[in-house]
Amino acid sequence: MLKLKGKGACPGIAVGIISYFGSSAPEITFKNINDADAELERVEKAKNTAKEQLLEMYEKALPRLGKESAEIFQIQCALIDDLDYNKAIINMITSQKVNAEYAVAVAADNFAAMLSAMEDDYMCARSTDVKDVSQRMIRCLSGSGEKNFYDGKRIICAYDLTPSETFRMNRDNVLAFVTARGSSQSHTAILSRIMGIPSVIGIGRELTPECDGKLAVVDGVEGIIYIDPTPQVLEEAEKKRADAKRRQQLAGEFIGVETATKDGKTIPINANISSVSDLETAIKNDAEGVGLFRTEFLFLECGELPSEDVQFEVYKYAAQTLNGKTLTIRTIDIGSDKRSDCISVEHEENPALGYRGIRICLDREDIFKTQLRAIFRASAFGKIDVMFPMIISLKEVRQIKEIISEVKNELRIMNEKFDENIGFGIMIETPAAVMISDILAKEVDFFSIGSNDLTQYTLAIDRTNPNVEKFCDPYHEAIKRMIKLTVDNAHSAGKKVKICGDLGGDPNMTEWLIRAGIDEISISPADILEMRKRISEIDLSEAEETVS
Repeated sequence: MLKLKGKGACPGIAVGIISYFGSSAPEITFKNINDADAELERVEKAKNTAKEQLLEMYEKALPRLGKESAEIFQIQCALIDDLDYNKAIINMITSQKVNAEYAVAVAADNFAAMLSAMEDDYMCARSTDVKDVSQRMIRCLSGSGEKNFYDGKRIICAYDLTPSETFRMNRDNVLAFVTARGSSQSHTAILSRIMGIPSVIGIGRELTPECDGKLAVVDGVEGIIYIDPTPQVLEEAEKKRADAKRRQQLAGEFIGVETATKDGKTIPINANISSVSDLETAIKNDAEGVGLFRTEFLFLECGELPSEDVQFEVYKYAAQTLNGKTLTIRTIDIGSDKRSDCISVEHEENPALGYRGIRICLDREDIFKTQLRAIFRASAFGKIDVMFPMIISLKEVRQIKEIISEVKNELRIMNEKFDENIGFGIMIETPAAVMISDILAKEVDFFSIGSNDLTQYTLAIDRTNPNVEKFCDPYHEAIKRMIKLTVDNAHSAGKKVKICGDLGGDPNMTEWLIRAGIDEISISPADILEMRKRISEIDLSEAEETVS
């Protein structure tokens, strides 16, 4: 048995035969040509055909994946018309008298190599798109169709996968994705999560074509693939799959049921989402609202700042889709491990303690106001609350309020409709915010505890550093006391407290959180029904667990 460790990109267990997916690029032949104009005409026809294919894929992806993810194919469509890329192709054909297929292949290789060498992560990621686009054009030039995909259910292994390759695969036949390279923010990783397919990335060069046809177990939670698994590993995988299926079936009985403890205390369960694509899963699992919309997804996936209208359409769609249920939008939380190419942040020795969250927004009022205008405009189309990340002081809260007042006045002048009473909340994720939560509670409508960062900052443990992971105790007494103090201070001011970090979805903490006074829980959409079932089994009238 070969055990390979990478990083889980989408949770789940898969057992099946591996299909190693090689390059779908057609074979390139070199030819000398006499009629350069004829070759250039062939290139133009191939470009038009390729763009038609990409636009067709965009239209198909739109209802399945949402606007932001579907735009991958619009980005590729724009690359086909890139001036430098086209100039390189034209120069090769006219000056070197080579055939169009060869010119496209060489120009693409050079262009991709140039992008890969850049320090800008966004531009590096576009090198894969350039290769994908060139392969499509070459297929159009040669008259060959796109690579035929396998029949039957398979675990797809590859060195890497392009977005279009991932999207074209029949999701019903894909048991899991495993790649040697890639990052959790790559287009392919994002698509796999949206498609709900277990995925492991960053396995390394030990994942080779020799694994094709072998039996494997993929654990998308632990980020492991077992090739030629032992009977014991197979047995354990089957137990995990059966257990997950059983829990899912039992939880399905709780659709349409109010979330409440056995003795009648109601605790609404909301969904955490990163894009409108996640709304389908949230609604399917009967979320009582969205407790956290991570809007930085819009900025992480764009090479340029999303306009006010682009953001407005996203927030409006989400609010309308929830049909009266509350959509809680968190303003952009860029920084630390979340880097955006459209918001420049200098290299920092300790980014977790650096320039991130509300600090960037208060510095870059142009970006902040644009997002706030979009959120407020969308509030005319549904129930929206807005909350702000990484708060450490009363000064920040009052500065935010001043900016909101300015934004409201701007919208009134433009005769834009918006909810004058939109809910105003802040994230409690720093010890500083906890210690002055009695003061902050008087300024806001609600708190939302971000337990991941609160744990990181309380324990002085970098959540992204694997070397200190073993020292991180999410159940540390200090964390519990922080949560309890926050709840008590909020309730004393008549304000609600929600939790949207990982502890909210931890079944080991559910009863403790409810007894501590948490009013609402926001978790991954797929976990909502199981959490509702878990809460229904809690009886608060029984002997209380000690809450410090």
